[in-house]
Amino acid sequence: MFNLILFGPPGSGKGTQSEKIIEKYSFKHLSTGDLLRSEIAQQTVLGTAAIKIMSAGHLVPDSVVVGMISTCLDNNPRVTGFIYDGFPRTAAQAEALDRLLKDKNEAINVLIALDVSEAEITSRLLKRGVTGGRADDTDAEVIAKRIKVYRNETEQVADYYRKYNKTVMVPGEGTIDEIFQRICTEIDSRL
Repeated sequence: MFNLILFGPPGSGKGTQSEKIIEKYSFKHLSTGDLLRSEIAQQTVLGTAAIKIMSAGHLVPDSVVVGMISTCLDNNPRVTGFIYDGFPRTAAQAEALDRLLKDKNEAINVLIALDVSEAEITSRLLKRGVTGGRADDTDAEVIAKRIKVYRNETEQVADYYRKYNKTVMVPGEGTIDEIFQRICTEIDSRL
């Protein structure tokens, strides 16, 4: 099974590229937000625990999220690969994911980080705010704060996988197809 983390700041094109990767490689999109909503809707043990934690105003702990990922992996044994979306967001979460995958005789194959300038990200998000109606994409100051949070907190995941030679920076500017081809080159070299 191929395990891919597609990584980058808000507006880097992860969603667009994920769709293209799924179409070409038949990977399963593993979104922790979707998993959480599904577990809650199905009233599973993990979903019930998550709703209690969220109702108290707390973030769902990593252990619950890792449990949901484990269930998803177990429920999809014939999938050729997974694209991880929204997890890991910290080095501690990356370590937890690695432990889970090791227990299943799997590992992250590559973290592909889309490298996009702050000016380009801001431009893309402001356009998305107009066309997509997303309120969080209409204010340049809010966008700058989101990019700063990404750089200060989330970027450490790329650093974590860099220690294991699993992080690859891919230029995330150009046409959608140009960027996709760069990503495919990296995936194909590891399949």
